Amino acid sequence: MTRDTQTLPYYHVDAFADRPFTGNQAAVMPLESWLDDDVLQAIGEENNFAETAFYLPDTTGEADYELRWFTPTVEIALCGHATLASGHIILSQNPDMDQVTFQTRKAGILTMMRDGDGYALELPAYPPSPKALPDIVTLVGGTPIDTQFHEGRYNVIRYETADEVLALKPDLKALAALGNEQFICTAPGKDTDALSRVFVPGGGVDEDSVTGSAHAVLTPYWAKQLGRDGFTAYQASSRGGYVHCRLDGEKAWLGGKCVTVVEGQFRL
Repeated sequence: MTRDTQTLPYYHVDAFADRPFTGNQAAVMPLESWLDDDVLQAIGEENNFAETAFYLPDTTGEADYELRWFTPTVEIALCGHATLASGHIILSQNPDMDQVTFQTRKAGILTMMRDGDGYALELPAYPPSPKALPDIVTLVGGTPIDTQFHEGRYNVIRYETADEVLALKPDLKALAALGNEQFICTAPGKDTDALSRVFVPGGGVDEDSVTGSAHAVLTPYWAKQLGRDGFTAYQASSRGGYVHCRLDGEKAWLGGKCVTVVEGQFRL
């Protein structure tokens, strides 16, 4: 006996990447209407990327598309790299468009535009504030020189050197027990102004490859540390990826490229 199947467009994109197998992987899936939330979550689990992005045309007139993001375990409030990947698919298919806007449920309207041979993505800037994080520091390791926090559950742990960040071996199981929080470990970079590693084990991602939302926090943080609005950043995961960051008032602009590595159909 055969069963009826529904097919959905499917794209696998490496975001913040100028070649395959670098940057952060995202699944991008255009929809005609929203599926049930449990189905969207099951697709996110099946894809098993840090995020799967779903979008469909926005009917309110406020933006071009509605956009949502799912990790393998939860829906999240903001994801930069999967937004970049979604915009890349839309703009690649519509060469007459120079920018695209997304209506999101918790992060407002996000704008992405062409920028040379890459893209610039506008996210809300999330400036962190100084806060002692002794329990988290114990679990992350090393000897940070600054700890800060943003109420969106972003923890910034600043180290003196890049080598200290690269050497970290955090207790991921214990960090996961704290919930869906980001642990953003950062220091001055080696060939960039800033370097980071980002751990989100409570959200189903032990170490993220290149995290746009973390750079929405790092942009105001490092702009203040460096005394200028623009700087270069590198997220030192096993895949690695470069991000050009610029603070513009209450917005963080993140620049990068994307590579589409798979196009196909997802069968339900």
